[in-house]
Amino acid sequence: MLEYEAVIGLEVHAQLKTKSKIFCSCSTEFGAEPNQQVCPVCLGMPGVLPVLNKKALEYGIKCGIALNCKISENSKFDRKNYFYPDLPKAYQVSQYDQPVCSDGYLMVGDRKIRILRAHLEEDAGKLVHAGAAGLHGSDYSLADFNRSGVPLLEIVSEPDLRTPDEARQYLTELRTILRYLDVCDGNLEEGSFRCDANVSIRPVGEEKLGTKAEIKNMNSFKAVQRAIQSEIERQKDLLSKGQRVIQETRLWNEATQSTFSMRSKEEAHDYRYFPEPDLVPLKISPAQVESIRKTLPELPEARRNRYVGDAGLSSEDAVILVENKDLADFYDQALALGASAKAAANLLLGPAMSHFNKLSGEQQTISDTILTPQNLRDIVENINSGALNSTTAKQVLLDLLAMDRGSQVVDVKDYIQKKGLIQVSDETQIASIVQTVLDSKPDQLAEFRAGKVKVRGFFFGEVMKSLKGKGNPEIINKILDEKLAGP
Repeated sequence: MLEYEAVIGLEVHAQLKTKSKIFCSCSTEFGAEPNQQVCPVCLGMPGVLPVLNKKALEYGIKCGIALNCKISENSKFDRKNYFYPDLPKAYQVSQYDQPVCSDGYLMVGDRKIRILRAHLEEDAGKLVHAGAAGLHGSDYSLADFNRSGVPLLEIVSEPDLRTPDEARQYLTELRTILRYLDVCDGNLEEGSFRCDANVSIRPVGEEKLGTKAEIKNMNSFKAVQRAIQSEIERQKDLLSKGQRVIQETRLWNEATQSTFSMRSKEEAHDYRYFPEPDLVPLKISPAQVESIRKTLPELPEARRNRYVGDAGLSSEDAVILVENKDLADFYDQALALGASAKAAANLLLGPAMSHFNKLSGEQQTISDTILTPQNLRDIVENINSGALNSTTAKQVLLDLLAMDRGSQVVDVKDYIQKKGLIQVSDETQIASIVQTVLDSKPDQLAEFRAGKVKVRGFFFGEVMKSLKGKGNPEIINKILDEKLAGP
């Protein structure tokens, strides 16, 4: 049976975090009432002249540098002509043959995924489908042009990806980079980070590309992964039946977990590109590029390497920590105050992340809480000194995370004293409690003596419960082993 491999390329539209649109001064803030953030320029009225947003260009260059791209000294804007109801002027100002950024790459594990280009363009508006349920769920549409003219950076990869999981990793890393640069918030739900996937298959070992299908309408990384997998299987099924794959644009249906045909895929000549006559060509000097390069922060890959090499974290922990920039910034501040690297990471990656994951529907980060890097350092120090065990340290951390954001900053030492959380390490006291637990559980003790060693964990839990979670685990284990080894 013929074996196939997938060939995947991704096109990402990243909304740049400028306060105003790319060619006018209208606000880009999300959530306004329909058509409240518009003007003659972004509505495409006759006789208006666009003016390039300088910050959008700087952000584009910044992204290109971070993605190892060549930054063009000569670039220009073009008109991409097509008619659609949410594009009132019937063309989109984009870039065609002279993009700002080209020939870059992004590392996914040890694989280099080439980036063909990253170009600036304006977003189109949005159609809101409404009315009585008809064939497509509505019988009329309303146009909202608030998004029209919002600056986008379209980042186009070469067809170097081979699996749905690799595509997901690429998107995750790309979004993390953009967030570190602070040029895009990466919010898929609000449409500020959108992805289209070009998928084809070919026999393993063959160089010639197969016919591709473009998939749209994916609003999560999991959806991208599932859509690509579904499309691969669809194309394999077609070829196994002797049918051919048609080049087309397909939409992903989350409910049915399948793609369906939208329209035949356009080629560049269908858009009749020509230079935008109302915008002068761009001249980008090497000095300007170097000036922007100096503003780049430590990027995710370098930070992961530092956490593994200097802080001694596992590569898995480093990946999770770095992906959450807010958490990683907080961690670095705690390290700068002298916190133990591994202990601080364990608290952030364990109870802290669990706390935020449980906040359904609330976009809260660690910077929204009263917990400070100093608090984290102090909790770690109290673990090291023996004042807290892992259970009570977790309790203190979660207590601070749950406090009202308007509360005063808490002194960890005072809090531990006030709540009576100081670890019990008195061997005489612990030995008495261990003996009481063993005496009160003769059946379980008999099971242990008969070889059921797992019962030991039950005894440990009972002792810790008697000490209200404040017992010193090392001392409990030592005394427990001594007494269980006795007659």
